[in-house]
This record gives sequence, C-alpha cells and structure tokens, in this order.
Amino acid sequence: MPEPRYAIVTGASSGIGLAICERLLADGWRVTGLSRRAPEASLGSAFTHRPVDLLEEDAVDAALPDLPAPDALIHAAGVLRVGDHASMSRADGFQMWRLHVDCAAQLIQHFAPRMPEGGRIVLIGSRVSTGAKGKALYAASKAAFTGLARSVAAELAPQGITVNIVAPAATDTPMLRDPARQGVGPAYPPMGRLVLPEEVAGTAAFLLSDAAASMTGQTLVICGGASL
Repeated sequence: MPEPRYAIVTGASSGIGLAICERLLADGWRVTGLSRRAPEASLGSAFTHRPVDLLEEDAVDAALPDLPAPDALIHAAGVLRVGDHASMSRADGFQMWRLHVDCAAQLIQHFAPRMPEGGRIVLIGSRVSTGAKGKALYAASKAAFTGLARSVAAELAPQGITVNIVAPAATDTPMLRDPARQGVGPAYPPMGRLVLPEEVAGTAAFLLSDAAASMTGQTLVICGGASL
C-alpha cells in the first residue's frame, strides 16, 4: 500500500488553514500544521502540529530543518489590518508583507528544491489584491503573490511542480471578527453570504489533485459574484 501523501499547511490553528488541514486529512493525507497555537480540536494521528511564530524569520528557520520535504506546501497563514490612506499603519504593512510574502518566499526557498516531481505549492491570496477601499497595504501584500507565484511556477515547471493561488473574497473566519478591523466590515457579495472556509479548502484540494497537474501560475478566484 503506498505511503499517504504529505502536506505542510501554515495557519493551521483556525480559519482557512484549519479547513485545509481537515480536508486533506479526510482525503488521506498526512499533514503538519505550522502556527503559533495548535487547533483546539484533535485532528487525529495523521496530523502533527509544529508551534512557530511565522512572523519571526529566525523562528521559521529553526522550525523547518527536520521536516521532510512535502508533496504539497500550502501557505494559508494571514493577517488583515485595515485603514485608509491617511491612517494606514506602515508597521502593519510590514507585518502583512512578512507573513504573506516574505514567509511564503522563505518556505518555498527551503522546501521547493527538495519537493518531488509533481509537487504542489498553493498560496492563499485574496480577491482584494486588485485593490479595495481601506485595505491598501493588505491588498498590496496579497497582490505580490501574483508575481511570486508566476515567477516560481516558471522556474519549477520543468520539475512538474505547480504553483497556484486561491483568492477568496470575504471568508467566514475569525480574522473577519478581529478588533483590529476598526469597524470596517466585510462587503457581502451578490450571493448574499460570505465564502466558507470549506469552499476554499475544496479549491485547494483540487489544485493538489491529478486533474490540476497541468495548471500552474494561475489564480482561482472564489468571490460569490463580487467580481461580476
């Protein structure tokens, strides 16, 4: 019987990252979750948690060396800080850049050279990467995923390793209830409800499937009609 495939998922403690862990485990994967705290619910023996503050470059470097090369790397960790052009915090902007872009680059640089042929890298982006009122620095950090993913995808294509982005609109996660949103509520799409974490997880699972083996450097938007 073949060994189960192995994935590393960041932001595993809650929200989209947790939903991805749960979906992959249900699909028979082994999963290591990287996040500051472990998920509250037990995810079973196929799941291991590696506590690490992804905002700290040195902490990430220390946490990675003994992890095996994954068949899939999913960077789902995220933070949202809002503010219009007059009040936006550049310190928050640096934090979002570190967690979204620099951490993704650090993980890719560490794991991609050792990933097997057919490996998959998925970055969880955002529909607002094209710009949204009050979210300039968040949008900027997510927009950078496009250049990162497409460039790395071009480099890894000869090895059969794909790199893609899943970009949801407002998703029903604890991040939307973060007090740091400062009263800026999510915009509901035409479908009248938020995107569900399980829907994002399902799209990520598709990108890890055999059916998506030829898809690389692409962005899949899940927006409930908000882009129409």
